[in-house]
Amino acid sequence: MPPAVPPSRPPFGIYVHVPFCAARCGYCDFNTYTPSELDGSGASPDGWLEALRRELALAARTVGPRAVDTVFVGGGTPSLLGAERLGQVLGTIRSEFGLADGAEVTTESNPESTSPEFFAGLAEAGFTRVSLGMQSAAPHVLRVLDRRHTPGRAVAAAREARAAGIEHVNLDLIYATPGETADDLRSSLDAALSAGVDHVSAYSLIVEDGTALARRVSRGELPAPDDDVAAERYELIDDVLAGAGFVWYEVSNWARSDAAACRHNLGYWLDGDWWGAGPGAHSHLDGVRWWNVKHPARYAALLGAGESPEGGREELTAGERATERVMLQLRLATGLPLALLDDAGRVAASRAGAEGLLDAAGLATGRAVLTRRGRLLADGVVQDLLAGAPG
Repeated sequence: MPPAVPPSRPPFGIYVHVPFCAARCGYCDFNTYTPSELDGSGASPDGWLEALRRELALAARTVGPRAVDTVFVGGGTPSLLGAERLGQVLGTIRSEFGLADGAEVTTESNPESTSPEFFAGLAEAGFTRVSLGMQSAAPHVLRVLDRRHTPGRAVAAAREARAAGIEHVNLDLIYATPGETADDLRSSLDAALSAGVDHVSAYSLIVEDGTALARRVSRGELPAPDDDVAAERYELIDDVLAGAGFVWYEVSNWARSDAAACRHNLGYWLDGDWWGAGPGAHSHLDGVRWWNVKHPARYAALLGAGESPEGGREELTAGERATERVMLQLRLATGLPLALLDDAGRVAASRAGAEGLLDAAGLATGRAVLTRRGRLLADGVVQDLLAGAPG
C-alpha cells in the first residue's frame, strides 16, 4: 500500500548540499564542482564544513526550537567527504536542532567512493538511509552517461550498506539513455533487485542545456532520447518492480513498504518546511522560499564574515502555492484532494477519470490519483487540472 498521508503539521527537514565531485557526468547540470574547477578559489571540503556549521547555527537561530524530522545530504558526491566528515555534519544538526524520535537521515553516495568501512562509519554516526547512484548495469550505457563506476560496483555497495546495518538502501536508475535496449534495462533492474534494496528510483534521461551530453546530441553524435521509448521503459520498470513486491508511491519512486519510502522527499511533495544548507541550496519555510549563493568560495566567504549566504528569495502567493500543491501532490500514489481544485478543476478531474488517466475509485473518495497511463502523461494531467486551480 502507498504511504499514509502524514499529519497536518508540516514535517521539518534539513537538506545539506555537498558541491564536490571527482568528475562531472555528461548529463549533469547540478551545482557541483570538480577539483580543477575549484583550483585557485580557496574552496575546500574543510572550508565548506566550517561554513556549513555557521549556516546551521544561523538556521537554528532563525527557525527557533524545532526538532528535525528528516536530514538529506545530497550533491554533488557526499561520499567524497568520507564518513567522519558526514558524521560531523549530522553531529552539528543534532547539537543545533536535535533530531525527532525516529528521524530519517539519508546521504547520497557514489558507488566508486564507498567501502564497507565507509558504510560502517555512516551507521555508527546515525545515518538510516543511503541512496546510491547506479544508473545502469550496462557498460555502454554508463559510458554514454560518463559514469566512472564499473557495472557491478553499485550492487556491491548496496550489499555493503545493508551489511553495515543501514536500515534503508536505495538505488537510482536512469532509463531511455541513447543506445540502451529493453534487455539492458531489464538486466539493470535484475541487478538492483539482487542487491536486496528496499527502494528504487528511476528517472528518464533529460538532456539539459549546457551539458556535455547536450553538446554531443547537438553535434549528432548521439540521438536525442525518444519519448515513446521512455514510456515503454517506464512500463517495464513498473512491471518488474511490482512483480518483485515494490509499490510506486511517487511517479519515479518505488518502495517495498511504507517505511522504505523517502520521508524527506515526501516532505517536498507534501508542502513541508525545510532548510537547505550549503552552496546553491534552496529552502522553504511558511510559504517563503530562498536560495544560497552558488559558488563554494563565495558561500564560505559570506558566512566567514558573519553574513547570510542568501542569494535571493520569494514569497509565494496563494495562487502559486495552490499550483505547486497540484503539481507535486498529484505525483504521489496518495493523490491530490479534489478540494484543492475549484469547479472547473473538478470537471477536468472527472474528464481525466473518464479517459483513464485518474483512478475511478480514488475520484469516488475525493482524491485525484494517477493511473499508470496517467503517470506517463502526468504533466498534461496537471495542466488540465490547473485550468481550474484556485488563484
